[in-house]
Amino acid sequence: MNNKSPGKPSGKPVRRDGIDPVLRSRARRRALQAIYAWQISGGNAQSLLSQFAHEQAREIADLAYFEALVHGVLDHRKDLDEALTPYLDRSVEEVDAIERAALRVAAYELRYRLDVPYRVVINEAIESVKRFGSEHGHTYVNGVLDRAAVEWRKVENGG
Repeated sequence: MNNKSPGKPSGKPVRRDGIDPVLRSRARRRALQAIYAWQISGGNAQSLLSQFAHEQAREIADLAYFEALVHGVLDHRKDLDEALTPYLDRSVEEVDAIERAALRVAAYELRYRLDVPYRVVINEAIESVKRFGSEHGHTYVNGVLDRAAVEWRKVENGG
């Protein structure tokens, strides 16, 4: 049996809640790429999802989570950008496009997906920026998200 077909687990252990962390990680990376593409060329959520759906199936990721992230970022972009602003040293639009996409996806998860531990959100954002962003972009993203998580996830941070 082929473990790499869509909808099949990644072969890694699945958590008790049924979530496969590898598939979630891939969904986050694809969402970052979709948000990056949207930032560069515009368009609507449905066209973005269609554009990335075939690649998503090929890469075997959590398609539902990918779609939730893309819709969530697009639907809440203004709120996310306003929430990020106090933690940035420049305007949101001046942040490198890959870093901006990673910050928006992570901000959405930190603010609206309380079922995802904040450490997972931050780590995933850092790893994505290491992979796709500039040489030191991950340190900037880490600093912004660390400071934001202290405020946005006070209960989880022991505050």
